[in-house]
Amino acid sequence: MDTNERQYDVIVVGGGAAGLGAAATLARARRAVLVVDAGEPRNAPADGVHNFLGSDGTPPGELLARGRKEVVGYGGEIVDGTVSGARHLDDGFQVDLEGGRSVRSRRLLVTTGLVDELPDVPGLAERFGRDALHCPYCHGWEVRDRRIGVLATAAVGVEQALLWRQWSADVTLLVHTGPAPDGEARERLDARGITVADGTVTGLRVEDDRLIGAELDGGRVVPLDALVVAPRFVARSAVLTGLGLKATEMVVNGHVMGERIETGPGGATAVPGVWAAGNVADLAETVIGSAAAGVRAAGMINADLVAEDTRLAVAAREVPFSATAERANGERVRSGRGHGW
Repeated sequence: MDTNERQYDVIVVGGGAAGLGAAATLARARRAVLVVDAGEPRNAPADGVHNFLGSDGTPPGELLARGRKEVVGYGGEIVDGTVSGARHLDDGFQVDLEGGRSVRSRRLLVTTGLVDELPDVPGLAERFGRDALHCPYCHGWEVRDRRIGVLATAAVGVEQALLWRQWSADVTLLVHTGPAPDGEARERLDARGITVADGTVTGLRVEDDRLIGAELDGGRVVPLDALVVAPRFVARSAVLTGLGLKATEMVVNGHVMGERIETGPGGATAVPGVWAAGNVADLAETVIGSAAAGVRAAGMINADLVAEDTRLAVAAREVPFSATAERANGERVRSGRGHGW
């Protein structure tokens, strides 16, 4: 595909649920849309996507393959590549890809997702998305009634433990680097039958590629089947930085979840012509929520383009009319008509 010779209506940076959801909607609206995807889905380690109505348990790669097929089926285009930068043009945007290619568009939608910055525990990164988890609504059912440990790195660890108690009666709060629960917090934890394990987690015990426990300083091992962590979520927003947009902190119930790009209704950013959707804008969004956010953003973008198409059509119609009127007036002057003669 010679991407240098064509200007698209919309370039979508990121080919996850939000990006593909948006691209399919725009393609169905008969827009020229290009998806640029680096192929780094955040949920790749997971066995399946959950709480996605009608597709519960579908492997992440399979869900994305379906989405890609739908986008292409409606006339959208997808290119595998990494975006190195983006900048304004008089008539839209230029997006530069690693390797030297550039593509142009009238509007830009960024759906690059986020990066999970995990606590510094040896072996944790290898388990993340498998039996090291963060979202109860994505993975809680799969570890129901099993031994669940909650790794505390802040005061929110107490609330996490109380939340995960909904899925299992065997929950242990691992204090780790978080503050020790005070009297009121201890009372709530005790009332729900949640055990508190003091000490720092120094590593994980794994057997047959399965988590079996957490090691504490001092040598104690807490038997576990799943470990809950609270990553710091950081939006992949580098492409937006060059357009003047900076990530800001997202705070939920007094807890700083991480950094995201602020957007208005429908995903519009502070930069005209630029939208963002999915985890890059909402750190707490699930897969199905990200897909829905992409669809909403696509609708807003198409409406914006319709308004611009209409303005351009009116302007194109007025120019010939004015030129025709001027020629007619000149003929009247030369013939003596039009001046009361």
